[in-house]
Amino acid sequence: MTRNKPAGNMVDKAVAILDVYRPEGGSFRLTELAVRAGMSKTTTFRLVGDLVRLGLLEREGERYRLGGTLFELGSLVPRRYDLRETALPFLQDLFESTRQTIHLGVRDERDIVYVERIHGHDAVPLPSRIGGRLPLTCTAIGKALLAFSRAELADAILAEPLPRLTPFSITDPVRLRTALEKTQVSGLAYEEQEAALGVSCIAAPVFSGAVAVAALSVAVPREQFRPAHLAPAVRTAALGLSRALRPSTTTG
Repeated sequence: MTRNKPAGNMVDKAVAILDVYRPEGGSFRLTELAVRAGMSKTTTFRLVGDLVRLGLLEREGERYRLGGTLFELGSLVPRRYDLRETALPFLQDLFESTRQTIHLGVRDERDIVYVERIHGHDAVPLPSRIGGRLPLTCTAIGKALLAFSRAELADAILAEPLPRLTPFSITDPVRLRTALEKTQVSGLAYEEQEAALGVSCIAAPVFSGAVAVAALSVAVPREQFRPAHLAPAVRTAALGLSRALRPSTTTG
């Protein structure tokens, strides 16, 4: 379902159609788009035609998926583009030292949005994808960001039912708060099969000045997870990227 009810104008209604694809993407029939966007089939048909013509949607038989124009525009968002470009050398170094799946993510409200992912040919199956999102509380990256966000955000999230992606997702607010407090002390966050079965992660926050603007992680098959071996590489990558993002100062 969409996050907001569409307003009267066509732009709002077009955005409501695109919003149907959150958070997993996929493809939908026209009738499905109309129902999920809360609009008539006639209005949806007209708007979908315009979105296809503009490249914002693509047609596959009787189904519609997001178009390449959205990917091109999304990759040009200044804040995330600059972060990704700066981060790539550090992510590549981390991949070379671990040979495991590497993620870079940022917070968007109560979700983690993946900005980059690097993996080998034998990468473990994961629900993450570039541009995709998962709940903060179910990922190591999300916990790293939440631990270093304002206290009001964590309090608000912990006051509501916590999402469950697997049987191992933390749904006890006391247990999650304890995990966040440990992250604040150690600078590292952990995930044990909380977003995908058979996968464990370790993450560290990335700072620009005093603000945590992103986090990076290593995802490893559970049977290969050795936090003590991975921690130094994750810390080094996060620290290096934080230094690269540090605002420069000049003297006159």
